[in-house]
Amino acid sequence: MSRRVRPPFHSLRDFLLFLEQEGELRRIGAEVDPALEATEIAVRSLREGGPALLFEKPSGFSIPLVMNVLSSERRIELGLGLHPHELGQRLLRFAEEIIPPSLKTLRTHCAIVRRGLAFRPRVVPRAPAYETEQRSALGEFPVLTCWPGDGGRFITLPQVVTEDIHTHKRNIGMYRMQVFDDETTGMHWQIQKGGGFHYYTAEKQNLSLPAAVAIGTDPALLLATVAPLPEAIDEAAFAGFLRGERTRMTRARTVPLDVPAEAEIILEGIVPPLERRREGPFGDHFGHYSAASDFPVFHITRMAHRRNPIYAATVVGRPPMEDRFLGNATQEILGPLIKLIHPEITDLWAYYEAGFHNLLVLSVDERYHKEAMKTAVSIIGEGQLSLTKCVIVVDSRVNVRDFKAVMGEVSQWFDPHEDFLLLPRVPLDTLDFTSYTMNLGSKMVIDATRKDAGAFLHARPGAESREPSEDRTHAPAGGDSTTPSADIRALTALDSRVTDGNLVGKGLLILKVTGGGREVLAKVLRSPLPDAVKIVAAVGMDVDIHSGEDTIWGIFTRFDAERDVMFTRTELAGIAAVYGGVMAIDATWKPGYPEALRMPEEVIRRVDSRWQSLWR
Repeated sequence: MSRRVRPPFHSLRDFLLFLEQEGELRRIGAEVDPALEATEIAVRSLREGGPALLFEKPSGFSIPLVMNVLSSERRIELGLGLHPHELGQRLLRFAEEIIPPSLKTLRTHCAIVRRGLAFRPRVVPRAPAYETEQRSALGEFPVLTCWPGDGGRFITLPQVVTEDIHTHKRNIGMYRMQVFDDETTGMHWQIQKGGGFHYYTAEKQNLSLPAAVAIGTDPALLLATVAPLPEAIDEAAFAGFLRGERTRMTRARTVPLDVPAEAEIILEGIVPPLERRREGPFGDHFGHYSAASDFPVFHITRMAHRRNPIYAATVVGRPPMEDRFLGNATQEILGPLIKLIHPEITDLWAYYEAGFHNLLVLSVDERYHKEAMKTAVSIIGEGQLSLTKCVIVVDSRVNVRDFKAVMGEVSQWFDPHEDFLLLPRVPLDTLDFTSYTMNLGSKMVIDATRKDAGAFLHARPGAESREPSEDRTHAPAGGDSTTPSADIRALTALDSRVTDGNLVGKGLLILKVTGGGREVLAKVLRSPLPDAVKIVAAVGMDVDIHSGEDTIWGIFTRFDAERDVMFTRTELAGIAAVYGGVMAIDATWKPGYPEALRMPEEVIRRVDSRWQSLWR
């Protein structure tokens, strides 16, 4: 689709009606339990490419539950009226040509200009979100218990509105909210989140932070909420750009905030200073439980909703989930803008398979030796990209979304002596458990860009020669082997704990082991390896190493670079560590790690028995 097929959507219910007309929504009239059963049904449907699901009779509730609203590329395109990639490219071209502004530029990019004119939200005096007002009664809503180890029921699609107490700059962010009772929830403000910054400022002055939560909004506002925008950009304004019409806001009743006027549900309240309550565990998008910890508490002072409201929810967990489509869409739209700051960047891609923050690949048109490394270091200091754990940099000709091709570049060009950077003890995603210390861990950069032979004239003394040979200059990237090669079979014979092996893009050898990952890898590093192999990773028995999706998840969510990466050789040159040979990653499950998410067999069997009848 290249054109909008109907006027922009301002509400969730209008979008749902349109999806139903397009065959993209399924009503389920049978009773479904919002505790676990709804998760199992939604996840199965998503992985089969199914429609949005409207559960009309959640067990024990009169309010319907909608899930999987944006769990497909087509539904996101329907919601925005354009494919996110096309929107991102149009935005980049406009940004590149608008300085200096001219009438010709404005005429050429009139479609983007019209979207830009919708940037400023519009405040309306009366709003559907306030058709019914009452004291808070969260027990009326079919709030999910997503996974069996969750600490309780969680609101999973809250759009939390806050303002800085000094500048009054607004933020709308999405942070899970554990329901403690009818009037209080947790507020899971992770590091590097706008709402958390607002709370930090208020708490320093011993002030409560006013907050409001919208549940059930239109596609543009939902995507703007999850987008990694700069702190100065208002999500409600950006939603106007995405939608092509101004976002309708209205004044809240008990807090000094404007809130989405067309939301299904509004919760108003405050987050007091210095109050913490144990929140979690919660089955998160890394595919494991994030640990219980102390977080701020949201006290609800007023609740409002539309007549006959619809409660919207999502599930996160082991990829793929709905956040795959949300995250991919936002990086399609915003990713190209990085070129305004870094013109050397051709493309970048954060892998949903790794939970986005655990693996970022950049392609760079390197204009001087080691510019790629400079760019990588700069990127991991930018906004939410600063939470990235592993950055791989490749040449501009490489498709950053093709993991096999990326590993092919690693095979050809990565030399740890010159191309590996470790950043220990730096801020890390709150959800990353591999360092055993919340919000703190390590990062690494792998430079797999093509090296100009002249660059080696100025290499460090003792650096290994890497002048590329003719056959390496245009070597193919390679791909997954369908069966282990003779070399891999020999490696699996090294240790009885190795049960399988696979080679990805010639450069990455994956070994499935029953345990003792570090010991197995030490043996492998002392053994002959295929010349092209630059990285060996050991993963646990729950990882399908012949699935690209599972491989990326199994490796990049389960290691800390400082603790779990080793090399054939490690020496000191002055105070600098110098690495050589092959890199090994112990990505096995380790004592102290949270367990991976699994649905109880009882729930699986129950859904099995009902599956066909649900779709009649």
